[in-house]
Amino acid sequence: MKFIHISDIHIGKKVNEFSMLDDQVYILNQVIDTAVEEKADAVIIAGDIYDKSVPPSEAVEVFDKFITGLSQNGIKIYAVSGNHDSPQRIAFGSNIMSKSGVCFSGVYNGAAEKYVFEDEYGAVNIYLLPFIKPANVKRFYEDEEISDYNSALKTVLESTHVNEKERNIIVAHQFVTGAQRSDSEEISVGGIDNVDASLFEKFDYIALGHIHGPQSMGRNIVYSGSPLKYSFSEVKHKKAMVIVDLNEKGSIQISKKLFIPLHDMREIKGFYNDITNRENYINTKTDDYIRVVLKDDEEIIDAIGRLRSIYPNIMSIDYDNVRSRNNAELFLNKADTDKSPEELFCQLFELQNNISVTDEQMKEIKRVFESVEEELS
Repeated sequence: MKFIHISDIHIGKKVNEFSMLDDQVYILNQVIDTAVEEKADAVIIAGDIYDKSVPPSEAVEVFDKFITGLSQNGIKIYAVSGNHDSPQRIAFGSNIMSKSGVCFSGVYNGAAEKYVFEDEYGAVNIYLLPFIKPANVKRFYEDEEISDYNSALKTVLESTHVNEKERNIIVAHQFVTGAQRSDSEEISVGGIDNVDASLFEKFDYIALGHIHGPQSMGRNIVYSGSPLKYSFSEVKHKKAMVIVDLNEKGSIQISKKLFIPLHDMREIKGFYNDITNRENYINTKTDDYIRVVLKDDEEIIDAIGRLRSIYPNIMSIDYDNVRSRNNAELFLNKADTDKSPEELFCQLFELQNNISVTDEQMKEIKRVFESVEEELS
């Protein structure tokens, strides 16, 4: 069996108010073309298909064209919902579509869904596990001690019958301990969403989503990463689709094919006069998504507006000068790691605005932090 592993497409996402829809169409067409060229049997999507649980109609149309393009070429799809997706919406029509080789995970019902793909070496068992929280699992295993994400996943996988003599793939959307995160991901305070890599030892290939940086966590535990850069913390990422050849039991080959983005995301740092010097940008791709970091000590009036005449897709502008470094140092010197999140937030607010938080604002801040903690528990 040969398949392509992708994840975290986030169709419909906006970055700094720039729509990524055209960029996503451009990338998804590359997946279809590669799947056809490589004669892939399937494309695996490990969650976060959409950026929002209720995606705009344009995003749904983009995904519909993508899976239609694959299906028309006889390529199967195996996909799970991520933490950004609505499992109910992703699961809609899955019973009918699975008969055409378009297989989506349903709403979690206590077990990972299993599909079987047959090739010349026998059965490949593909388990689809949507993003799960401890509360989701506890409903089905009331007698088990489930206190965190790790114990929840352990309970699910231990209750899943896996024939280890056959080849087994699991598609999941979780955070494996030790994976390197990016700024564009949703972070859980204190790493409470961590799961241990050893939980997946029954499987021959573990197709993961949730982390935007492509990386392997050992023994065929692979994050494909997002196909596009969604934050400036990702400018050095080499975004790629993962191509997997699963032959007889114990024989697996993994390679990657780099994506070619419609617009790359990069950072430019320097003095305003140097950045706007035609000789320094004439041979570069000026329509990329740009973050400019100016080193000038004096603030440039309407810098972002003036720079957009050269870089139309400039997303943000920051300063790295004496003043900005002094402000950063002031904040670090005043920071107190023993303070509560609410106190640290108030400290940051006061440093940025030179005014104190009012009693009414403090009540709202506490309410927000309490609701976040409740959601994560």
